[in-house]
Amino acid sequence: MDKSTHEPPIVLETGSAPAASIIWLHGLGADGHDFEALVPELRLPLRPALRFVFPHAPFRPVTINGGYVMRAWYDIAMTENGIEQNRNHILESEKILQSLIAEQKQGGIPCDQIVLAGFSQGGTVALLTGLHYPEPLAGILSLSAPVPFAKSLMAEIHHANERVPIFMAHGTEDQMIPFSMAESARKIMTAHGLTLTWHEYATGHSVVTDEIRDIANWLKRVFSKDVVK
Repeated sequence: MDKSTHEPPIVLETGSAPAASIIWLHGLGADGHDFEALVPELRLPLRPALRFVFPHAPFRPVTINGGYVMRAWYDIAMTENGIEQNRNHILESEKILQSLIAEQKQGGIPCDQIVLAGFSQGGTVALLTGLHYPEPLAGILSLSAPVPFAKSLMAEIHHANERVPIFMAHGTEDQMIPFSMAESARKIMTAHGLTLTWHEYATGHSVVTDEIRDIANWLKRVFSKDVVK
């Protein structure tokens, strides 16, 4: 695995003695700094204090970008059958995220106070890791993500996270990850009975102001154990 995998993540804390963590994975070609500025924009309460962890993806060639080497949680390609995601790479990134969860637990934050979050590729890894994870998590936040292998993923959900709160959002004008792909995944997940909060916005492959507000409200409910759809 690329040595950059071991780069320490960026850590921001909203107060002393944080009681909960949000591990947030960036998208293709970005790095852990990508969502740093989001923290003050969320305008979350001072209590409980939160720890935001922003890891860096390893560098790897990316087929959809002509084999150019960039930070990527996994290789992705466009084929005649649509978007093709490298499952082995996704599982490698799942291990990276699992190790970050373990670090938070070792630091005194229990699993049920940890949210896994991510944008695009990061949202893919956050969702898959969260649904596979063998201990109950606080929640999963997946934004503008190409849900990996949605039907088979439903069969792989660990019973510990069958009812984990999930926030998913997608832009109706997204030209990178088609909105129809996200809607298809949403229908599969809803039919499976997952605790899914769904939002769509008139935007492309990005995070908009209304979305930030909705994320903040959802996080407040998650950490108050009052999640509603």
